[in-house]
Amino acid sequence: MAVSAALALAPRLRLAQRDPAAETEALLGLAGWAAQFSPGVALEFPDTVLLEAAGSLRLFGGLSPLLARLRRDLGDMGWSAALAGAPTPRAAFWLALAGSGRFVDSAAELEPTLAPLSVAVLRCEGETLEALAAIGVRTLGELLALPREGLARRFGQRLLDQLDRGLGRLPDPRNFFAPPPRFRAAIELPVEVVQAEALLFAARRLIVQLAGFLAARSGGAQRLVFRLRHRDRPATEVAVGLVAPSRDAEHFTLLARERFAGLSLAGPVREIALEVDDVAPLAGHSLGLLLEPGKPQGDWERLLERLRARLGAEAVRGVAARAEHRPELASAAADPDTRPLRLEFGERPLWLLQNPRPLEEIGARPHHEGPLDLLAGPERIESGWWDGGDVARDYFIARTQHEALVWIYRERGGGGWYLHGLFA
Repeated sequence: MAVSAALALAPRLRLAQRDPAAETEALLGLAGWAAQFSPGVALEFPDTVLLEAAGSLRLFGGLSPLLARLRRDLGDMGWSAALAGAPTPRAAFWLALAGSGRFVDSAAELEPTLAPLSVAVLRCEGETLEALAAIGVRTLGELLALPREGLARRFGQRLLDQLDRGLGRLPDPRNFFAPPPRFRAAIELPVEVVQAEALLFAARRLIVQLAGFLAARSGGAQRLVFRLRHRDRPATEVAVGLVAPSRDAEHFTLLARERFAGLSLAGPVREIALEVDDVAPLAGHSLGLLLEPGKPQGDWERLLERLRARLGAEAVRGVAARAEHRPELASAAADPDTRPLRLEFGERPLWLLQNPRPLEEIGARPHHEGPLDLLAGPERIESGWWDGGDVARDYFIARTQHEALVWIYRERGGGGWYLHGLFA
């Protein structure tokens, strides 16, 4: 109706300009998400996604669990949808468009199920619908009751072909949708958001869509990028990195919550987008036949990702071994997921002093809070002549009077004793 007439009926009506491009983008995004349920996904523009789901029912445990999963995920993404099913794609489209919620599993039930539907589901031209209304045809059943020859002469063969495809009398081939190599989805917020934590609700919708897209691609994402669009400032980029590729929506949401919790916005946010440029292959996990004894190991990778999201990537470091015999140079900061370098050393403590501490020697015995008992050694280390930091030391494991183990050395050539590390 005219805008003036609508406002007269509802003065508080909120008007929104229709955006066909945004509708198409949203439909394509839903198709990419739906491909996780079936490789046979087709589009009926401008508002319908068709799934060839017969081959997937056993995987999801039957029709009811599949429908429950569809409704749950669609709701999580903020969509309302009408679901229906039939042996032919066109019949399923008509039933969904009519909002019937019916699921027909045999071709014999198609015609009586479709008969009560309005002819509007055909989406014919306005003149055709007006002509049908003029002769008293308002349902598909009334249309099917008309003589086919006369119907073809008056409305064309195309109308008859639509009916025959819906009833399965003619084939209805479809071009299946292929998910794109990259993921991008955006949500324009109804109002500007000034607090980063308030963006998590919209981010969750994008994450659910991403998880479906990744499942359809049999892959995972190792880096997520949220782009926050402002009114008069450059977009803000918020990156979330993972140790290993994943497609777990709950885990993505947890990392996004940690990332947004400490974020200060440069300005009010009008739109939030989620982008993933690289989709890595993600192999499935093989399950054991029997329950293995003992508790499962902790999920180190997820702990690491949460710490990075909360503290920043640079604040979370690991320790890696270096090909160096001098103890003070044998380790260095590295990425936590760096593969360890295996070197053959003797027993070494985990805790080294930053600077070796001189020890007093009384009666030819080194002292640290009392005399030390030498338990093992010496381990001779002579190294570093090539860079000017040459050392010549004999290392020993010693025990204090309090039963603690320490790592000490004596400089060769008449040098003194030094404490270099603590075992416990």
